Amino acid sequence: MNAILNGEATLRFQSHAEILRGEAAIEPDPVATGPAVKTTQIIAIYGKGGIGKSFTLANLSYMLAQQGKKVLLIGCDPKSDTTSLLFGGKACPTIIETSSKKKLAGETVAIGDVCFKRDGVYAMELGGPEVGRGCGGRGIIHGFETLEKLGFHDWGFDFVLLDFLGDVVCGGFGLPIARDMCQKVIVVGSNDLQSLYVANNVCSAVEYFRKLGGNVGVAGIVINKDDGTGEAAAFAAQAGVPVLAAIPAHDDIRRKSASYEIIGRPGTAWASLFEGLATQVAEAPPVRPRPLTQDQLLGLFSAETTGRDFVMEPATLADMVGPSAIARPSLEVVYDAA
Repeated sequence: MNAILNGEATLRFQSHAEILRGEAAIEPDPVATGPAVKTTQIIAIYGKGGIGKSFTLANLSYMLAQQGKKVLLIGCDPKSDTTSLLFGGKACPTIIETSSKKKLAGETVAIGDVCFKRDGVYAMELGGPEVGRGCGGRGIIHGFETLEKLGFHDWGFDFVLLDFLGDVVCGGFGLPIARDMCQKVIVVGSNDLQSLYVANNVCSAVEYFRKLGGNVGVAGIVINKDDGTGEAAAFAAQAGVPVLAAIPAHDDIRRKSASYEIIGRPGTAWASLFEGLATQVAEAPPVRPRPLTQDQLLGLFSAETTGRDFVMEPATLADMVGPSAIARPSLEVVYDAA
């Protein structure tokens, strides 16, 4: 009996060995020597809150879709308003809220629960926690983890546009830059100091991670509500990034945007503006920016605007406690030389 069992074990061992030898004899595929090509352009768009990122992205994504591109627009702002213009003011269910409800019900999130489409544009919102109930940056990270579970890296889009709030500096909002999740960054700014301060911060983040070995670059700046004063264009020139488009501060644009009307459609009065922007976004290479210093940034504006000619006067102890201030000896411990 033992001899039979030993014989069967030997046969199994020989059969397994033959299988392994057969696998080892198969020649591996040749090493790829051509340039690495990513068919999907993943672009992160940053800007100060209220500067018009959602307006710009809704019209840009719509125009790209009308040009035959497959576009996914992902809102990464806790306000969850990136897609509101695209969907006529309707709120899009967020990934974070939907996944929480599905988890409590013991269900899994499906694409149709969080992704919606209009005229060739696919769109979704990551969302964020309610005020005071969690970290918005952590919500972004959780949202992307859910996207990966849904197969994000296998989706066949020509463009994935990520709408990020630029004036928040916690780690989650810098995720695409820090982890090379996108190929390039676009900033939306205007001719005002605060929006250019945010744009400069984004350039600083890109440069910081480039020094650490990152690959993300800045493709350029979109000047929104352009009143012709030129500060944003001057910033772009000093930072070494191109101006992709200048959207004028026009009352027709303001009114149509307020009524949730897409103006980036072929055949409309503003079509050529967004056709040009779509071409620039697709073709502009990511460049390494030159962030400005605070003094250089202030120098873009007149002294009357910024008050930069003001001379700071140091405060004194008497200013803090009044005329009865008594000079006290230092509490610093001074050690004698050994």
